[in-house]
Amino acid sequence: MRAAQSVRRLAGALLTASATVAAVCLGAAPAQAATAGVYVALGDSMASGPLIMDPTGNLACGRSTHNYAHTLQERYGFSTFRDVTCSGADTADMTSPQHLSLLGQDMGYAPAQFDALSADTTLVTLTIGGNDIGLVGIAQECMTLNPFATPCKGEFEAEVAAKTEALGPKLASVLDGIHARSPQARVLVTGYGEYIRKGGCFPLQPVLPKDSDFLQASVDAMNAKISSTSAAHGATYVDVRTPSAGHDACQAPEKKWVEGYVPTDLAAPLHPNRRGEEAYAGIIAAKL
Repeated sequence: MRAAQSVRRLAGALLTASATVAAVCLGAAPAQAATAGVYVALGDSMASGPLIMDPTGNLACGRSTHNYAHTLQERYGFSTFRDVTCSGADTADMTSPQHLSLLGQDMGYAPAQFDALSADTTLVTLTIGGNDIGLVGIAQECMTLNPFATPCKGEFEAEVAAKTEALGPKLASVLDGIHARSPQARVLVTGYGEYIRKGGCFPLQPVLPKDSDFLQASVDAMNAKISSTSAAHGATYVDVRTPSAGHDACQAPEKKWVEGYVPTDLAAPLHPNRRGEEAYAGIIAAKL
């Protein structure tokens, strides 16, 4: 039996408490001259930036004014900017309303993210796939404080492989839908970063070394699927995995771009912090 319940409770408490605490300002680059065009940001919690101050929109979406989309908008000043990223979103939520809840409370529905697209959209960024595969939930199931526990890899390996393969057609449909609705738009699709270094850092992050490697390998396999599908469907893949090496959850607080099971910064567990969102914005900007 895994000794992870106390860690889950602590992580959950931090997730709740962090939403009410003011963030330490990290400083943002000054906006450049306004850029003509319409920028629409689509995606899940890696893009929305849950618990990074300051929140905007429906709180259940965990959308921050310091996520990578807002950072890009501050840098370029697009004439029109629509950020509809939302925590928990998967590929189905691009075309269907997403039911939202927060701390067990019904928070209504977020409109289908494609509703933000228009014929005059010139730039779309997209981060999607993690919730289709369910990697955060699997990472939570793999938590343990017992160094002699049985690795979780065997429980989830086949499931992750099947869902990763199934992501390809789903993402292809999303990209085709973006092009149909916004034929002028340049579409940039991000992957996901390095969450935990090779071998992990047990017990700092409560996951066994074999499982650390399994979880990051699952992220990397998802990135490969996102990259190949993007190339086949007229989109530019943005690799955030390579430049994020050395900024994983095992690193010192001032160095990491993502938080671990128990955050040391204002961000959701197993998600990018403000430093990470700003770094992702810079990586995406290099493609523009």
